[in-house]
Formats: sequence, structure tokens, C-alpha cells
Amino acid sequence: MKSESGPRALRSIAIIMDGNGRWARGRGLRRVEGHRAAETSIRESVKWCGEKGVEWLTLFAFSTENWSRPRSEVSFIMRLLSGFIQRNIDELDEERVKLLAMGRLAALPEGPGDDLRRAIGRTAGNDGLRLVLALNYGGRAEIADAAGKLASEAAQGRLDPAAIDEEAVSAALYLPGMPDPDLVIRTSGEQRFSNFMLWQAAYSELYFPEVLWPDFRREHLDQALEVYRSRQRRFGGLAPAGTR
Repeated sequence: MKSESGPRALRSIAIIMDGNGRWARGRGLRRVEGHRAAETSIRESVKWCGEKGVEWLTLFAFSTENWSRPRSEVSFIMRLLSGFIQRNIDELDEERVKLLAMGRLAALPEGPGDDLRRAIGRTAGNDGLRLVLALNYGGRAEIADAAGKLASEAAQGRLDPAAIDEEAVSAALYLPGMPDPDLVIRTSGEQRFSNFMLWQAAYSELYFPEVLWPDFRREHLDQALEVYRSRQRRFGGLAPAGTR
């Protein structure tokens, strides 16, 4: 399905996948079981986006702050990343999904990092949905890294400091070709960014469903789409005449 056009077109979605621990705790399970159950929600979201013609789906999978969690949980999440890639790469490739990642990826453990790089290479030529995994990612870290990159170029005489504008900063981010998200979803009812896409989400529409991430399904995405289409995107301006 082709993506829609116009001011309410939903080209790019970003999701803060929140609530895994609470989902597990509510069932008397270990926290890691919530992370395991989350894979179904990821698969459903990828399929839904493909059907609706959404071009980009970004998932906040592991933050720069998540390293402070118990070592056993972090190790499980990293193994889960490898397992997710191994279990789903054939289907993703068949569906023409292009896998990408953003964050301080060099710090990922060798095994998951290698699996991720192989999957990105395998799907590099695909022309379907761009699935972006935000791994060892933080919005402040991304902006700091972009600033460092621009400062280095200026110090080497390859960039005039006076020429640094918003476009230059955007071009120095982890994935400069990625459009800003039209819609940012955070599941579990929490209403904060938690250091996610702070630069790119400046004018994104925000949606905070109460459902915990492991229970998130296509009907919840349908609801998110309905809410998104009901809003007027103004980008700092005024709504069109007759809609205010």
C-alpha cells in the first residue's frame, strides 16, 4: 500500500515501548518475561505499518540509561535482541523491510552487535518499511554527538561555524535521512519523552495510550491513527481558515 499525502499523512511513527516490567509483575512473572512477550507487539506493529503505507517505524529498544539496570536483565535484553533478529530476519527481508539502527552502537556487546550489522547489511537494498531500532540511544547523547561532529569539522576548517544552523545539526544526527516522526506513541500511560528523539520530535503529535506494550496490538494502532487524523498540525503557525 502506498503512503498517504497531505498534512495529516502518517509517514513516520516512533514508539516508546513502555510497560514490559509492569505487565510481567501484574502476572506474577519475572521482568524479563515482559521483554520476551514484547516481541509479538513489535511484529504486529511492523505488519500494521506495512499495510497502512507508513514509511518509517522507530522503536525505542534500549536507552543509554538502561545500562544501570541489573546486569542479568541487561544481558537478557541483549540476548533477546539477537534472538529477535535471528527469528524474524527472513520474514523482514521477504516483506522488503529495511532494518536500520541508531545510537552509540559501537558499545553494544559483540554478539548482538554482529547480528544487528549482518541484518542491516542483508536488508540494505530493501524498499519497504524502514524499521529503526534505537539501541544504546539517548536524545541528549545524539545531540551531543552531533555537536561534537560539527565542532570537529569546524576545527579542521571544513565547516564555517557561522554556517551551523538547524539543517546542519539535523544532517549530523545518527540517521540524517530519516524524517521527523509525525506521531510519537508511548504506551503504559506515562507521559514523558524519557530522552527519546528530543530534536526530531519537536513538532510531533503525541499519544499516550494506557495499554502496556506487551498487550499493544493493531487495534491500538488503529486508535492512534484515528486520534492523529483528528488533530490539526500547525508547526507553530495557525490552523487553516475555517478549522480553528
